[in-house]
Amino acid sequence: MDYTSFIIYCFVVTFTPGPTNIVILSTVHNQGSKKAMEYTYGATIAFGLLLGLSALLNTVLITVIPRILIGMQIIGTIYMLYLSYQIYKMDTAKQTDNKTGTFISGFLMQFLNPKVVLFTLTVIPSFVLPYYTGMPAISVNVIMVTIIGFLAFVTWVLFGAVFRPFLQKHSRIVNVIMALSLVYATVMIWA
Repeated sequence: MDYTSFIIYCFVVTFTPGPTNIVILSTVHNQGSKKAMEYTYGATIAFGLLLGLSALLNTVLITVIPRILIGMQIIGTIYMLYLSYQIYKMDTAKQTDNKTGTFISGFLMQFLNPKVVLFTLTVIPSFVLPYYTGMPAISVNVIMVTIIGFLAFVTWVLFGAVFRPFLQKHSRIVNVIMALSLVYATVMIWA
């Protein structure tokens, strides 16, 4: 197995902006690092769970993937547009009990995030299963990719924490940019 390509692929997909990373940045901006880490823990657990499920159910999913993918795209699009609207209308002057920065929302977002779902459906079958079929080797690779995902999420939390004063100073503009970025990521699902 070419671990260099595998690691590069994992880093590129998990560290580049996507719906989860945008919501993490928005959560840090509007609610702080602690709330963003709560979201990150949920996202990481779901990410690892999706990787594990992909590894275990790969052969079954391949036969029904077109139907599952279309349904997930529709549900994911609706959810991501809802999150975009929540980010757009967010007012940092009023601290409200926002539902986008919770453990549960981080967890659920992963199952509706096409970038994550497609990644988890491709990374294990493309890089691991051609070379390893034993559960110990597959499990080690799932754990390794989950750790890479967690590091990516934490990087976005740290980025948000470092730039939080700037982000809060330009709150309205930042919220609009993040909402539009999430809309763009949603549109790219169908591109």
